[in-house]
Amino acid sequence: MNSPVLPFDPASDLYIALAPMEGLMDHHFRELLTAVGGIDHCVTEFIRVSQNVYPDRVFYKYCPELKNSGKTLAGTPVHVQLLGSDPDLMAANAARAAKLGAPAIDLNFGCPAKTVNRSQGGAVLLQYTDRLHDIASAVRRAVPSHIPVSAKMRLGYLDKELALDNAAALASAGIQWLTVHARTKTEGYKPPAWWEWIGKITEIINIPVLANGEIWTPEHAFQCQQQSRTPLLMIGRGLVSTPDLGLQIRARKNGTLYQPMSWQDNVALVQKLAGQLTWLDDKQITDRMKQWLHYFSIRSAEMKTLFTLAKPHRSREEFFGVLEQAVLHGLPATQQ
Repeated sequence: MNSPVLPFDPASDLYIALAPMEGLMDHHFRELLTAVGGIDHCVTEFIRVSQNVYPDRVFYKYCPELKNSGKTLAGTPVHVQLLGSDPDLMAANAARAAKLGAPAIDLNFGCPAKTVNRSQGGAVLLQYTDRLHDIASAVRRAVPSHIPVSAKMRLGYLDKELALDNAAALASAGIQWLTVHARTKTEGYKPPAWWEWIGKITEIINIPVLANGEIWTPEHAFQCQQQSRTPLLMIGRGLVSTPDLGLQIRARKNGTLYQPMSWQDNVALVQKLAGQLTWLDDKQITDRMKQWLHYFSIRSAEMKTLFTLAKPHRSREEFFGVLEQAVLHGLPATQQ
């Protein structure tokens, strides 16, 4: 019986995974961000398991990288994430994904969306410790032994009362690592992230733990590592707003010089993504690009200005015209 192949060295002093952000982190986005570099693995948006075992085409839709040995073009592994509450159906779908070449299977027990929680998926399951264990156990039994199974959870649903019990239940189910988003469902994405609670979890389970939540800068990364007592990180919004954040963290860790990407470099990424989505109509493409510009604006004054300038435009030509003019002629001096 082969042991699961972990994507990281448990003794590593730094590991960075790209979080699965529903409605944003599709394979186009994964390709762009892994091409920038500094990311060790990605996770797909969740595949919602409710009534049946999906045909191959569904897995290929969510994870086209399965046709490339489960990796992005940059060579970064992409793990397939499943969300659901039926142990047998979750197991059967996990086995199908593994057969198609998924490097790892991840289980979503953290999604806070009301529509998902109402159908007994995601974070709502954190109220039922035994069910977490049953799902993870069933999936682990169904997936070939050499393929890792992991899980992602929040600290709880309404409160943190079951955080340690839930983590212990998942670890005892045989998963290879646990990712913890350091907030409850009710806390959503509001600061702060309770990294010290991840530290409590790392103390009681004997599998690796990835820390997730509110990592926007290298300083946040190192503070999170210290408080969570794990060198393994998962970053979502921080990498969307600063695509080279992984490279910045690694450079700071190694004490090497690194020139961060400029706002013009970020605009080039937006234009490149748009070039891959040519089938979208004007509203669809501009809405999606505005979504990314919004994330950029969280950490960049220049991108905040550019977002303000581009936001009113709904036609493809006008929207990208604003971006091109900014790169060619600079931002208005009064708004920089």
